[in-house]
Amino acid sequence: MISSKVKVLSLISIIIVLIAFLFKKYTDDRLRQKLDHVLSGLLLAEKKATPLASQTRIAIGFGGCLDYVLDAMEFVKKLNLTAPDEPEHYDSVESKEQLSKLFAYFFRHGAAAERFVSNETLFNEVIKGAEGMASLRKAMGGNAPQMARRLSMEGATVLLATHLSEELLKTLPGTIKGERYARLQKLQNLLAKTKSSTKIHFELASFTDQSLIQEIIETVVVYADSLGMNEQELPNLVSQLTGDNVSLISDPYPRTATVLDQMRSVYRVLKNTKKNYGHRRLTRLHIHTLAYQAILTSKESHWKNTMSAAAKASLTAIRYVCGSDSIDTMKVRLIMDDSFSTSRSEFGKRIMFTEDKPVSCWEEEDYQICVAPVLVCTAVLQTAGGGDNISSAGLLYQI
Repeated sequence: MISSKVKVLSLISIIIVLIAFLFKKYTDDRLRQKLDHVLSGLLLAEKKATPLASQTRIAIGFGGCLDYVLDAMEFVKKLNLTAPDEPEHYDSVESKEQLSKLFAYFFRHGAAAERFVSNETLFNEVIKGAEGMASLRKAMGGNAPQMARRLSMEGATVLLATHLSEELLKTLPGTIKGERYARLQKLQNLLAKTKSSTKIHFELASFTDQSLIQEIIETVVVYADSLGMNEQELPNLVSQLTGDNVSLISDPYPRTATVLDQMRSVYRVLKNTKKNYGHRRLTRLHIHTLAYQAILTSKESHWKNTMSAAAKASLTAIRYVCGSDSIDTMKVRLIMDDSFSTSRSEFGKRIMFTEDKPVSCWEEEDYQICVAPVLVCTAVLQTAGGGDNISSAGLLYQI
């Protein structure tokens, strides 16, 4: 009798395991099918844009550097950094203790950051330590060289204005010319004198100093037709434009509705910039996040192919981070929800995510918005410079 019960229980257990296995296989197959459909839809949207004119010329500046890409744990051990009891933020780094606390501060939030090392001795020690690490990989860094390289790869003729070492010059494609501006302080005058027919794009970086952000707004932002930034930089720009305090850390996974509302805030302020002294009204805004790309363009502007640009930006994110032009859906995942609201206000509308046509576009007031999901790479090769490559690729499709 007991033996019969054991056999029945064993059979039930086998059936349960089999059902669980089949259900998981069905779920995995359905997810893979969804990812394949989304990828096909993005590729189709990317191809709808007209080919880039061979005579397209772009000048870009100014920040350039050499990135050291390292394994974080190997780096911590190499410099004998100890885990802090309490992570802390600093505007600049003067000691190993501050470096350890600053690293922990941003690491626990999953946010990227750039901070100046004011202690030259410490900086040299960090460089020397990194040079002896097995995981070290050197790469071209800085907004200008990264964007220049991407634009050149996509077919544009690029003039790069930045300060580059001999080592950095070797990493640039032969189609890019490098030169150094003797006085970057003349940037404002340069932008003010630029013909209105030549469009100006400005890519933001990580800033927390309010006086610096305000200076950038007054000397650069008000001269730009187009702006690009990530989900960390957008809230700070909104805060500065609306009189609120700048935050050190923003939500690394912001809801789509929140980002769209922030984009509207920026656009509504900067579209009313008085067109005197070379100032320009903002007509394009591109926000790149881990989960999606969002592009806003003025209806009366010259910017074209907004849907294809959003798709191109999304695909560039995958290709760059995975380090391959071919996309393997076994190495990506989708983290954007099946639907999203266009606003957190009562006037927001819910848009359903469509696998075969993943880029959603709609019109409001005097502008159009397009949102494209990102197939997030799970086999990461590189992340540094991702935003610059993404923004450049999307921008080029709209020139």
